[in-house]
Amino acid sequence: MNITNRYTTDLLVIGGGIAGLMAAISASDKGVKDIIVLEKANIVRSGAGGGGNDHFRCYLPEVHGSSPQDFHAVMAESMNSHTGNGQDSTLAKLFLERSAEVVHKWEDWGINMRPTGTYMFAGHAFPNRPRIFLKYDGSRQKPVLAQETRKRGIKVLNDTSSTDILTIDGKIAGVLALNAASETPEFTLVRCRAAVIATGCSTRLYNNEATPGWMFNSAYPGCNAGAMAQAYRIGARFVNMELPVRWAGPKYFQRCGKGSWIGVLRYPDGTPIGPFVTKSNFEYGDITSDVWNSVFTDVMRNGSGPAYIDASDASEEDLKKQEEGFISEGLTCILNYQKENGLDFRRHAFEFMQYEPFVYGRGLEIDERGQTNLKGLYAAGDTVGNVRSGIGVASVFGMIAGESAAEDMSSFALHDIENHPAVESRLAQCEAFMTRENGVPWKEANLALQQIMSGYAPAGPNHVRSARLLTAGLKYLGDLRARTLQVVGASCSHTLGRTLETLDLFDVAESLLHACLARQETRGMHRRSDFPFTNPLLDNSFVNVYRDEQGRNVTSLRQRWLAPGMPTGRV
Repeated sequence: MNITNRYTTDLLVIGGGIAGLMAAISASDKGVKDIIVLEKANIVRSGAGGGGNDHFRCYLPEVHGSSPQDFHAVMAESMNSHTGNGQDSTLAKLFLERSAEVVHKWEDWGINMRPTGTYMFAGHAFPNRPRIFLKYDGSRQKPVLAQETRKRGIKVLNDTSSTDILTIDGKIAGVLALNAASETPEFTLVRCRAAVIATGCSTRLYNNEATPGWMFNSAYPGCNAGAMAQAYRIGARFVNMELPVRWAGPKYFQRCGKGSWIGVLRYPDGTPIGPFVTKSNFEYGDITSDVWNSVFTDVMRNGSGPAYIDASDASEEDLKKQEEGFISEGLTCILNYQKENGLDFRRHAFEFMQYEPFVYGRGLEIDERGQTNLKGLYAAGDTVGNVRSGIGVASVFGMIAGESAAEDMSSFALHDIENHPAVESRLAQCEAFMTRENGVPWKEANLALQQIMSGYAPAGPNHVRSARLLTAGLKYLGDLRARTLQVVGASCSHTLGRTLETLDLFDVAESLLHACLARQETRGMHRRSDFPFTNPLLDNSFVNVYRDEQGRNVTSLRQRWLAPGMPTGRV
């Protein structure tokens, strides 16, 4: 294993999704000359937003009103939306205050934020309440952002993923990365003054709920929060890891974008499941599953299901808008499947299900400048734990992280990382994987990890955690890690990359298990059999977890950061 490429840059952006490209673009616009973006795939269609999106949570004064009362109403709706819980309201407020700035930038760059001709807010909404999700056409959002990135002369290293973030005296110094474009692995060493982490959520952590054993039937198949784990290994502080997120969508066909469907959620006999709407409505959708987020699992367990999305009473105009929303969201596969199999939204209801838990909007703790607790390290997007994610937040805090890195750049120095011990250790480890005869494939280790997480740190509903289960899970995780290092082998750059991703997931799992032990109560889908009720004294308490200099996992509770006079939302 040799290093074949070496670069020196001011700012390194790890991950070329929405948050990463916004960080690179804003840093460039603030005067940073040398910027490199590392992207495991290709920035034109990578990340959770690679296929598109059609809902952008935001506050637009020209639509919602510009008075403090108008902003307060949008803030309250946002904090209590399906993406509002588990965040510091200081960051949530800052996001809303700057969200219009991104909307207008994107529109100037060529992303269609007004596909109907006006700013239209629809979906994920209660009747007769403020609507906060802008309906836009995000089908070309990644190509447009990629074009803006190239236009600024920012260097992009596609097919290249970080394996280790390097520090010197506690300060960010660079990254070791793997280029998997060819069959033979090539390693790249990037020396930098500062870095932004934007590697997305963590799929492949739990058993796939729709198709067990088929790990890549996922809405975010390329995201595994790699740099998040790498940051954890060097002492970055995590938050909210114990509070799982579970999306929902078509059964056995894992695609997010529930808000793009306009039908009413119904029982098999046609009775509406929720009290909010009784007729299909494009502007509101059916918010029942946002409020009762375990509904699809609950109705199957109690025998009253299945639960169906029924748009048979929708107007032709609304069905046309739904189809356009699917295209904007990147759900063309559903439209193709529907047409190939003679399915008709006017005649057929579609069964939905709840997907497996994953780490989304949980992870790295940042401040209002997008900075982590480590000097020179910033973060944005789905990998951040104290401001809930999605396209809007990823773009805004990507912009903020890039700006902050630019403002701080003069205080950062370059360091020599050529003989860094972490580099030597990683190269030796990869050499062992690549030269091991009859090595076990990485998938076996990843599936074993999923079994441990699903069995010993399961997420609700209808599953419980306990100190006994979590402690056993930690023990088995340690055994699995040791065994993996002993027996797993890789035959090419692709399988080597998957092996290293799996090892990163071990670190994510370890931090999650420790955070679960630290939250000694039941809250949401974190259900403790040994602490069976929600403790109101912990309503505004967040769990931090980090690894100290001796490699020990440390947990603590901290109080939620509250913006004066602003609503707090659910935790």
